Amino acid sequence: MSELVNGKSQKKENLLNLSLDATEAEREKSPALQMGYDQNTKRWELIIQYNGTVEKLQEQLPQAEIYPLSGGYAIVRLPESQVDDLAGLSQVEYIEKPKRLYFEVNRAIRDTCIAPVQSGNQVSQNVYGRDADLSGRGTLTAIIDSGIDYFHPDFRNADGTTRIAALWDQEQNRIYTREELNRALEAGSRERAYEIVQSRDVSGHGTAVAAIAAGNGWEGGGHYRGVAWESELLVVKLGTPLADSFPRTTELMRALDYVVGIAQEWRMPVAVNLSFGNTYGSHDGTSLLETYLNSMAERGRTSIIVGTGNEGYGMGHRAGFLQMGRPVEIELAVGEYQTGFGVQLWKLYQDRFSVEIFSPGGSSTGVIRESLGAQRLSYETEEILLYYGMPSPYSQAQEIYLDLIPKGSYIQDGLWKIRLIPEEIRDGQYDLWLPAGMALNRETRFLAASPDTTLTIPSTASRAISVGAYDDATQAYADFSGRGFARLGHPIKPELAAPGVNIITARAGGGYEAVTGTSFAAPFVTGSAALMMQWGIVNGNDPYLYGEKLKAYLIRGARSLPGETVYPNERLGYGALCLERSFPL
Repeated sequence: MSELVNGKSQKKENLLNLSLDATEAEREKSPALQMGYDQNTKRWELIIQYNGTVEKLQEQLPQAEIYPLSGGYAIVRLPESQVDDLAGLSQVEYIEKPKRLYFEVNRAIRDTCIAPVQSGNQVSQNVYGRDADLSGRGTLTAIIDSGIDYFHPDFRNADGTTRIAALWDQEQNRIYTREELNRALEAGSRERAYEIVQSRDVSGHGTAVAAIAAGNGWEGGGHYRGVAWESELLVVKLGTPLADSFPRTTELMRALDYVVGIAQEWRMPVAVNLSFGNTYGSHDGTSLLETYLNSMAERGRTSIIVGTGNEGYGMGHRAGFLQMGRPVEIELAVGEYQTGFGVQLWKLYQDRFSVEIFSPGGSSTGVIRESLGAQRLSYETEEILLYYGMPSPYSQAQEIYLDLIPKGSYIQDGLWKIRLIPEEIRDGQYDLWLPAGMALNRETRFLAASPDTTLTIPSTASRAISVGAYDDATQAYADFSGRGFARLGHPIKPELAAPGVNIITARAGGGYEAVTGTSFAAPFVTGSAALMMQWGIVNGNDPYLYGEKLKAYLIRGARSLPGETVYPNERLGYGALCLERSFPL
């Protein structure tokens, strides 16, 4: 039986098939379609799941660059002319494009019940059998982010040496060892240090995250100490494959492969922090990125913590249920000077409905009935590429993807309408997502948007510990925090929430600053995971305290917030982080 449908490979995700069908001119105006394609070299970077050996793949595709990952995943760079050849190999099971990633106080330490179990704080012996005296010693805290200010005192030992075990700068394709970092610190000044180790955290995001999870607060006299303040740090600065570009999911997958592999080699438990994500996907945990994260969470003694993103009030999600005989109109406001963007519409494959699109001027595409593959629709000022996809081997969801491409510089501003016309409805649920808010004008949004299921990917991965944000000053959910649950209600995400508003943490370049976002809630849980693994694995109380078991303990220890009566809920999961209550009695 052919694996082609309407001439398109079922091994390739829908967005990749559409991208390959698009012209180069269309790709240039569509951020989603061009992602993964290098116009200069005419090559694609793709994520694959495969069986057999990399050597066999390389033998069959000699012009391809293959970067093997763990668990039967790989990243492949190859000429566009060979993408169909890649899909035609029996070893290759599925192919996806990379996606763009978006980076999303001491009272907070007290509020999360961390202080009672940290080193120097006495804990009742009749609860834990001994003083907890936890600081993260003997564990690894892995920060995959924008880098780290390695010169900041909060990442040094008492003798001035670094607490960073290794720093992989993907932009430089260079791994700096502890010895190299120490030589840089011995230079005495930042300027001289940067001549030896040239990696810098330009945005400061990774530095802030690392300090919350594992900073020792030394520059502030210990006042702004993080959670696992004696844990060793393993840092990856995510690369940007093109000049003035941004990290992609392929860089994240390489980073995960590296940090988990190092932890296994060093025989150390590792808590991995991911404080970023994107909105593209079915939000049900079935993409290759999500399943890869799951496989890495099952290797070694690993816990992976992911923030749910800051799309909670971004008005980028619309959801509902279709009923026979009752068409629904989705209103989409497009702001002035909005460049091209895509709209995802996800439904179950057993439902059939048609789509009709109206421009702000009232022009209609006419009723677009299901026809698998790409369709081109032309307006006066823009072109719409529409793709009715197939379910993947991993999900029953069907995607209808719309890409709005301006013929000039910008999409026609005003109120667009997407009419959904039911034809055969068995379930009826539909979900639409826009790109992340950082990629759009502020005025571009759904009217009557749904704040639920706004958590970003990969926080939807089932093996991740997904973390939302609340304001510890008001003891209330932070409305920007991405909400669950995952699409169709499973898995339950987030599992819990942590403080994410006005958190004082280390600033790249020295000193401290206040930061807000789920990016800075996740590292409270990452540091807590390191403390729990120290208590369980390093101190010998429970050698299996990692992964899903650690997640279960954190869920059981989560506390309620005022005004919240039903748990789990879409905002806070099972409640707010309370580390002291999370240890087994």
